[in-house]
Amino acid sequence: MFVGVFTGYLFPGIVDFWDSFQEGTTNIPIAIGLILMMYPPLAKVKYAELGEVFRNVKILSLSLVQNWIIGPVLMFALAVIFLQDYPEYMAGLILIGLARCIAMVIVWNELAKGDTEYAAGLVAFNSIFQILFFSIYAYIFLTILPSWLGLKTFAVDITIGQIAESVFIYLGIPFIAGMITRFVALKIKSKEWYEKKFIPRISPITLIALLFTIFVMFSLKGEYIVKIPLDVVRIAIPLVIYFVIMFLVSFYMGRKIGADYSKTATLSFTAASNNFELAIAVAISVFTINSGEAFAAVIGPLVEVPVLIALVNVALFFQKKYFGKVETITVKSTDNFA
Repeated sequence: MFVGVFTGYLFPGIVDFWDSFQEGTTNIPIAIGLILMMYPPLAKVKYAELGEVFRNVKILSLSLVQNWIIGPVLMFALAVIFLQDYPEYMAGLILIGLARCIAMVIVWNELAKGDTEYAAGLVAFNSIFQILFFSIYAYIFLTILPSWLGLKTFAVDITIGQIAESVFIYLGIPFIAGMITRFVALKIKSKEWYEKKFIPRISPITLIALLFTIFVMFSLKGEYIVKIPLDVVRIAIPLVIYFVIMFLVSFYMGRKIGADYSKTATLSFTAASNNFELAIAVAISVFTINSGEAFAAVIGPLVEVPVLIALVNVALFFQKKYFGKVETITVKSTDNFA
């Protein structure tokens, strides 16, 4: 993050270099980084067991409530409280809250030792809702609700096709790659080879791609972060509050329904993360790349990355504190043991 920020500040030309790989609203280096980052975790998924995820109505219902009721409402409230005097930033923050995570959550879940199958199932579940309801939510939260509060309203014209394109790039491609890899490898090699040799070899790709993606994101906005730090802080405060509240509330809800650690962690990161790729794409296409809305949307992942990495460590702490395994010694009785 530091290297990215100061590279962007000291060498402004790097922004033009990364922008030369821009295709529409998609930054190709970032897209490649995200796809490579998600590929190893999705190659680990036991796709034959995904049916169990979709049969668990309790988990799916809780995820639905967290992602499509609590998350958008909380982000809207925080945006209004902290940024109503900066309506463009407020709108950018609201867009982040509406874009539920389908990409980075795979990585946070992997680092926190969450349930891989449930992570894949929940992001697929959320991606369907995102395609169907994002446009409706954008109209409600950016046009209707602000007008009720006497705030500036925004018209967002985004089609289902545009949302589906974003979902396919950042979730569909690595999902398909991971699925094909698993099915083909298990046919030509053994399950033991796949899980004990192949997966460990490709696993480092996740962290390498994560570091690369972080560097690109921070170098793109390094100059702004150094030149207008107060605006960055102003946007970052409600975002930090949002990520922490969503994570802690979701973790508590997961424990209350009796989910084990891996599923509770997956629920928490699925709820706390956001689809910044979609939020940025919408902000750029609707409000232009130099708008305050786009700037706020870009600050989203810059805040999410360090906060979610910190929350990975919080999750691992909770695992030890609340889900620690009690070791027991079993003594088998024999005829010679009295």
